[in-house]
Amino acid sequence: MELSELPHGVLAVLAREYLLCGHLIDRAGMPYVIASFDREEMGAIAIDEWMGASPVYTRRMQELLGFAGDDVETIFKGMQFDIGAPHGFLDFRYTVHDRNHGGFQLDHCGALMDVEPMGEEFVRTMCHDIEDPTFDATAAATNPRARMTPLHRPPREPADRAPHCAWTVDIEAAAEPIIEAGITAQVAAGVAAATPLPVITPRSSDGSAGHGGSDTEGGDTEGGDTEGSALRDDYSGALVDRIATEEFSVPALVAIIEELCLQQHLLAHAFMVAVANRHGDSLARELGEHQFVGSAGMSSQRLAAALSVHCSTEAELQTPLDLLADVLSIHPALRPRSYVDVQVTSSVDHVDLSLLESPGTLDDSPFSWPALLRDGCDRAVAAMVAGVHPNLSCAAVEPPPGTVARWRVEVAAEPVTQQPEVTLAEFSTGTHFELPSPEPTAVEVRGRS
Repeated sequence: MELSELPHGVLAVLAREYLLCGHLIDRAGMPYVIASFDREEMGAIAIDEWMGASPVYTRRMQELLGFAGDDVETIFKGMQFDIGAPHGFLDFRYTVHDRNHGGFQLDHCGALMDVEPMGEEFVRTMCHDIEDPTFDATAAATNPRARMTPLHRPPREPADRAPHCAWTVDIEAAAEPIIEAGITAQVAAGVAAATPLPVITPRSSDGSAGHGGSDTEGGDTEGGDTEGSALRDDYSGALVDRIATEEFSVPALVAIIEELCLQQHLLAHAFMVAVANRHGDSLARELGEHQFVGSAGMSSQRLAAALSVHCSTEAELQTPLDLLADVLSIHPALRPRSYVDVQVTSSVDHVDLSLLESPGTLDDSPFSWPALLRDGCDRAVAAMVAGVHPNLSCAAVEPPPGTVARWRVEVAAEPVTQQPEVTLAEFSTGTHFELPSPEPTAVEVRGRS
């Protein structure tokens, strides 16, 4: 399965799934950080992780969708396509007063729902200690004189207070510019950050692909764009509150999805770099593997469910191996192909996943998902496989010449034991969260000059 083969409506749903899968990466890694250290050190590593990755991928998404600028609208647009703010699971609402002033509130925060049962100290760590520096780092990627200031935030008083939090965003000429954290430069210097952006090839007025090449799988699709040229190829217009992924064309959605996959790689890289900076390379790889295994399994679960629901006619005819082949083809840990290249081949009784040589596997840094796969992290593949169906078993096999690694998947007589990282990560309400359908109409948020 290729992304470009999927209908517009399915791509729109999957884009939201990739946002949520990226957000849940920390649910897999941070429990192991807490077990190794404590809540305070978990908070410090999370700050470094998000400050390392978010500014890098924020600027990439601005360039991809054509909304680079230095105003409040630009900050909010970036947040709308950030794995830190998945649509629905974190229900952001935005207000723009003018180009330098605005605000947002969270009508629902799934991250808060995960943390509140853990007690007030964990709520304060997330909503105060982590958010203060990382929110400002995200804003500073657009304008170093931007500041995000809470109007109110958890712990909630009263306990059912809504919205869950509210913030102002202000850009003041007299403000001292924020200096980017050192880890941001470390992440920006990596191979993942240097991956070329996808190229969105706009469609002509008749709905066919426009002139020019494309690095995305953005040609005509079965089902195609539902409204032809009325759909967006970029986000250069006014800010739209609660913008729906359905508003974007097939070429744009394919490019957005590829970039959301890269956001996940950047976050995983930043997590391992953050641990290595504080505690050494060996522990960084160990905790990175825990994070990878849990995240890989959760993503497979969600993608398999989404494909089964939204491609129901085809799914009714699929075997577990068929569905697995589709999930592996679009799994975020195995995309974009310009960074990590794989080949999925199917037969009647097995599926082979081959890891091919690519920038991710050739990278000297040990702190990435492709490096972990290259170096024998078979449990991550096993988690991907079992996330699709519990009766699928996976084993590494001898790779042919020119292939970095290969795994074979077959149907097992008995259910395979779930990887413990996946079981632990399932404490998150996001694992089985049903993403809401977008509102029928979106509202443009136009600033006053």
